[in-house]
Amino acid sequence: MNTKEHLREGLKDKKRIVIKIGSSSITHPETGALNLIKLEILVREICDLKNRGKDVILVSSGAIAVGRQAVGFHHRPEKVSEKQACAAIGQAQLLMIYQKLFSEYGHQAAQILMTKNTMLDHLSRKNATNTFEELLKMGAIPIVNENDTVSTYEIKFGDNDTLSAIVAALTHADLLILLSDINGLYTDDPRKNPQAEFIDIVEEVDDRLMQMGKDSSSDVGTGGMATKLSAARIATASGADMIIANGEDFHILHRIIQGKPCGTLFCGKHDENFYLIDVLEDENL
Repeated sequence: MNTKEHLREGLKDKKRIVIKIGSSSITHPETGALNLIKLEILVREICDLKNRGKDVILVSSGAIAVGRQAVGFHHRPEKVSEKQACAAIGQAQLLMIYQKLFSEYGHQAAQILMTKNTMLDHLSRKNATNTFEELLKMGAIPIVNENDTVSTYEIKFGDNDTLSAIVAALTHADLLILLSDINGLYTDDPRKNPQAEFIDIVEEVDDRLMQMGKDSSSDVGTGGMATKLSAARIATASGADMIIANGEDFHILHRIIQGKPCGTLFCGKHDENFYLIDVLEDENL
């Protein structure tokens, strides 16, 4: 077995897994409404991981999209108050759907809404950790999102890639999976550069790699790869492995845990100088 196969094989033994999905992965592009077929597959995959004895935390976008559909918005809400109102309606509906689907497979979903402001406070952060631990001990599946109904620009995490990495660090997860509309990390944007090479494994998230994500001349940066690499830096420094993979087919989850060569694997290397509070206080977060 070569080194790459050995690293992939190690994914079978992961005990605590954080899975992040974006709105585009669970909604129909034509209407913005929930894709219930995909959502059902996602829930079934997560329940099977639970049945294998693993802790699973789901970081799910989609509240604003669901709320927008519920109130009949034919456009993306522009004003902050509109977005927050849609989130308030959509978050309740989204959780209700998750709870219904999870219950069909004998599992319980729980909601955790977080703000960066809450995480900056030591006592609140400790309470959040305790809540996660208690829910996981009970066998529940925490479903996490940023509390968009109260967050302001100044206290937002910025995106759910970052939030999921913080959740992974906070809960001492050993694997973070980011499911998006991309297959993984490339040396350049494969849609523009046919010579772009897929990167299977990243053993260290260094400054050169981070610069790739910031390259504004490529969709590698503007398409959201910069935030994913920032998440990789946080997650791997906390000791967790991280995978960026395509969420077009949620069956990819069990293939990842089986050690199949899916997505880009970032190897966790615990940094003894890593402190979550330093990450939270970073103004560029």
